[in-house]
Amino acid sequence: MGTGIRGRIIRWRRAGADRRAANAAAALERQPPFPGRWVSAAGLIGGPLLIMTGTVLRSPFHYFVPHQLAAYARHPELVTAAYVCFACGFILLFPAIVTLAQRIAATSPLWGIWGGCLVILGLFTRTFQFGTDHLAFHMTDSLGLQTMLGAVDDYYVAWRDTRWHPFRALSGPAFLGWVVLAVGAYRSGALGPGRSIALGLMSALALGTLKGTEPQSFVAVGGLCVALIPLGVSLLRGGPPPSRRAMVWIVVLVAGHILGNLYGPRG
Repeated sequence: MGTGIRGRIIRWRRAGADRRAANAAAALERQPPFPGRWVSAAGLIGGPLLIMTGTVLRSPFHYFVPHQLAAYARHPELVTAAYVCFACGFILLFPAIVTLAQRIAATSPLWGIWGGCLVILGLFTRTFQFGTDHLAFHMTDSLGLQTMLGAVDDYYVAWRDTRWHPFRALSGPAFLGWVVLAVGAYRSGALGPGRSIALGLMSALALGTLKGTEPQSFVAVGGLCVALIPLGVSLLRGGPPPSRRAMVWIVVLVAGHILGNLYGPRG
């Protein structure tokens, strides 16, 4: 009996290695044309790191809504930085998920399409929630903490009673999309079993206005880091550095963005 189990484990490992080798060979033939190797690597590495930074920064405060607003009233710079890191991390996940979905689609097209689309829809949903966070914080500055506590309670009641809203309808993909993507990553050989499971843990991350760090947040975001960062590093190592012309354009665009924010019209 022990020999039979050992043989099954060996065959399972061999099949997994064959899938990963086939996926790696197929991926070499179709490096991500969009958004490109460097943008993809930046998303795969920077997205999880920023989300983890936001998770850590707001971890000293209780995750529930009133405590998040109270924390902002006491520590506005810290809480703002935490939510900004969290939001920017999810924005960077867009090119990261596009890249991973393309990698999955190299050998399992349907899993890549469905997993990638569902997760990206979930990213849009979370971005919408970050907008309500931003509004709540600024309204706290002008209306006061007690008024905003009542206002956010009223918002949650109204959101619960809303019959249909596009971002309410897309709450499911924000959770289930990660599971579909993780299964596709394993079946296609884009990720091994451990990193595929780690990717699926993102389905445990809470969604909603002014939801802070819970214990499972570290499990979910830690899994995301384990799943995506090594893929980003391999992309960086898998080709030549950017050309001098590309670096000049990056400097020009970054400088233009900074100057536009500093001296552009406001209001």
